[in-house]
Amino acid sequence: MKRKLIYSMVAFSLILSGCSDDFLDPVSTTELLSTDQLGEAAENNPLIIAGTVNGIYTQMIVDGSGGTTNHNDFGQKGVDIWTDMLSGDMALTANSYNWYRNFVNYQVTTDFTRIENKVAWTYYYGIIKSCNLAIAPLGGNDAVPELEQNRYLMGQAKALRAYAYFYLAQLYAKEYNPTSEILPIYTDATDPAQPKSTTADVYAQITKDLTDAISLLDGFERTKKNEVNKSVAQGLLAYTYAAMGDYAKVKTITDEIINTGEYPLTTAGQTAGASTAGFNNVATPSWMWGYDLTPALGINLISWWGQMDQFTYSYAWAGDKKSIDSALRLSIPAGDVRRTQFTGATGYMPVNKFFDANRVAGGQRFISADYIYMRVDEMYMLNAEASAKLGDDAAAKARLIEVLTNRYTSGATAANALVNPLSGQALIDEIYHQTRIEFWGEGKSYLAMKRNHATITRGDNHLFQAGVAVPYNDERLSFKIPQFELVNNPYITSQN
Repeated sequence: MKRKLIYSMVAFSLILSGCSDDFLDPVSTTELLSTDQLGEAAENNPLIIAGTVNGIYTQMIVDGSGGTTNHNDFGQKGVDIWTDMLSGDMALTANSYNWYRNFVNYQVTTDFTRIENKVAWTYYYGIIKSCNLAIAPLGGNDAVPELEQNRYLMGQAKALRAYAYFYLAQLYAKEYNPTSEILPIYTDATDPAQPKSTTADVYAQITKDLTDAISLLDGFERTKKNEVNKSVAQGLLAYTYAAMGDYAKVKTITDEIINTGEYPLTTAGQTAGASTAGFNNVATPSWMWGYDLTPALGINLISWWGQMDQFTYSYAWAGDKKSIDSALRLSIPAGDVRRTQFTGATGYMPVNKFFDANRVAGGQRFISADYIYMRVDEMYMLNAEASAKLGDDAAAKARLIEVLTNRYTSGATAANALVNPLSGQALIDEIYHQTRIEFWGEGKSYLAMKRNHATITRGDNHLFQAGVAVPYNDERLSFKIPQFELVNNPYITSQN
């Protein structure tokens, strides 16, 4: 019997799907088309598949996309808070509502029965299923659609599927070990339950999807920055190769992104405090990927802004404060504009980095400040990291100086004074240090910690586990496969 698929807004029906028996069930509706019929219709009307792909982007921002009603479950930015906390760079400095207490105490990551443990698994496999539902009517995994618009939709779907598998591989494996079995792979929405695949196979799927996406998205001129274009797919591939330790490819890809000149570096004025600060506006030129939130979307209390911004009517304002780790904040020298991003009596909250533009305490009710997923500065820092790890200190220094020149009040003078004396491991360490400062609160510190094999010691402003040192591959820093997956998937019998 032919598979049944919804052809409009299918992703909304899939938000709560996990990788279980429910994950494998076809969606029922009164208006159904077979895969073949849907594909034939899409050949003449790409809007049919566009609705599905747009629904995937919606999954990334809505609350409950991880299958719970918790107020820390709201898509990618919810995961970003968790990973920043796992890295130790984000401190919970005041706690009134307990949304993150169990998390920062490592109870969520070590106990596979806790409800929060299922959120990332459900969210990312929900994204994967939605991508598979978009790919099938476009011809399947090996097809290259003839219609240009359908090629672009296929490219977006493959890039988003790769993005989901990349984060699953980061969160549910302690480190990159090609022979370790870590995750089941699904490339079709009707696939039956699968056993865990090896790290090598998971990363092979990620790199294939992203390589295909880069080709398919060539020439795509997007109209909204929440859409994945060629540069974003390349950025995701750069992160993938970095996690694998293939820094020659990282350097090549990031050079290509930078050399397009499409995205300028974030300026000093866009970095902190000023009305032009670029962390609440998707129109900021350095942003490669982000989501333009408007009050019409109805996003409010349960959101990244609600959990992070004291100028939003929600938890950060009312009593759950998240701040930069005190030791990391103290490592930022005077004269570095990023030092001014963090202030306040409750442990250096990011009041001058992430803020509603009106700057009224508790003022933003329905969110209009935007979400950031990726900016070009990441590509500069990945490029510097790759060069340093390949032994090309000169190239690494040049890239790092380009970024830091825009961060110091004395510009290139201070940047050169800091960077030029460094070499070898000391240079690698400084690039990692600057990465933690530059992208604080953007969900990048955990990825950097893992690929740099770092150990982080929590500063004295953490309410819980202050002073505790945890290495990157400690079991407390990765999730267990959730209980519901062990119950529903006969091929998976262990938490790791």
